[in-house]
Amino acid sequence: MANWRDEVNRLLLILSAALVFGLLINQVTLCLLIALAIYTGLNLLQLRRLTQWVSKDSQRGDNQPPESAGIWGNIFDSIYRLQKQERLASDYLKNILDKAQESSAALEMAVVMINKHGTLDWWNRASEELLGIRYPNDRNQAVTNLIRDPKFADYFHREKYDQTLRIEAPGVSGRTLEFQITLFGEHEKLMLVRDVTQLHRLESMRRDFVGNVSHELGTPITVIKGYLETILDHIDDLEPRWHKPMEQMLSQSQRMENIVHDLLVLTSIETRATPRTQDTIDLNELMAEIASNTQEIIAEKQHTLNIQCDLNIKIIGQRGELYSALSNLVINAAKYTPAGGLIELRGNIVDKYLLIEVEDNGIGIDAQHIPRLTERFYRVDPSRSAETGGTGLGLAIVKHILARHDAELEIESTLGKGSLFKCWLPIDRVQID
Repeated sequence: MANWRDEVNRLLLILSAALVFGLLINQVTLCLLIALAIYTGLNLLQLRRLTQWVSKDSQRGDNQPPESAGIWGNIFDSIYRLQKQERLASDYLKNILDKAQESSAALEMAVVMINKHGTLDWWNRASEELLGIRYPNDRNQAVTNLIRDPKFADYFHREKYDQTLRIEAPGVSGRTLEFQITLFGEHEKLMLVRDVTQLHRLESMRRDFVGNVSHELGTPITVIKGYLETILDHIDDLEPRWHKPMEQMLSQSQRMENIVHDLLVLTSIETRATPRTQDTIDLNELMAEIASNTQEIIAEKQHTLNIQCDLNIKIIGQRGELYSALSNLVINAAKYTPAGGLIELRGNIVDKYLLIEVEDNGIGIDAQHIPRLTERFYRVDPSRSAETGGTGLGLAIVKHILARHDAELEIESTLGKGSLFKCWLPIDRVQID
């Protein structure tokens, strides 16, 4: 502010001197114009020096400001200080970027930055090995042109990145890659890619092992169960002390048979590709069939099963799989609800989804167990599961079936107040008459 006042005082002093001199020679107007012209010329000169200075490379450390006094000296010094601060900030950011690039270069995971137009901005060295990207030829190329798998194109454009995508590596058979994309900035994307070939092989081996073992166990369990049933048909011929052991052996053999069956179902769901031909399933008919086939356990525990589906809804999917998923949920609700309970099976359109709900007023589930309920063999209470004959695989089967139908399972429960299982199916799998 002081510099501005000094400059105004300087201008007034020049004009005063010109006025006095003009009065002396009787040329006031001319003298004032000459004084203003000189003042303007000096300022234009300083402006030219400023333009020449800032047009130079501002990042050079020896780019000192022109020598000047008054307000122009203050302007030059202020701009020089801002340039210096900018250089320091730029050097700091460059240092951080260099460290980030060095760190990402050391990763075995591919890191790719994609701009809002869907083209490549930057990638690390691992990307060249895993994806075959080459610098600088592929810079600003569309990522879907470089990774031509239709599954990747669908995953990239749908922008539902809460799940990862596994596909074969571009141009390399036998290598499996896992893609994870995160949105940031102005609709830019950070793509992480890792080689999961070994993990994929181990999962395949595990599925094959479980499937083979389950298949091999099926025959001996069936034989044992058959002999036990025959013995129990003539239980009166046995001594009383053998009655209870035989009944327990039959019960446990039945339980083993159920576990083997569920393992085979789960392995089949995991390994079998989704069929191209899909069924058109009437939801009301499906719910009625489930109600009819679960009537025995419902009646045994004196439950009430209510069905609500007002709309004439049809689902595009695999009828057998969806029947298995929903009946599993209804049977679970019946098993873990005390006698005389209420079970509701509902179907409604909510926003862009078909919501199928199974709700009970049973014993409920503690919140700490809910995230793990769909794990294989996870039990909230092992003793309670043994009593009900549960295999610990029902909800795992439900989760995998829903995933094959692009759907999700959501679980809400309050201990002592009941549970609510929500199946969210995308609207593009729904027809409404």
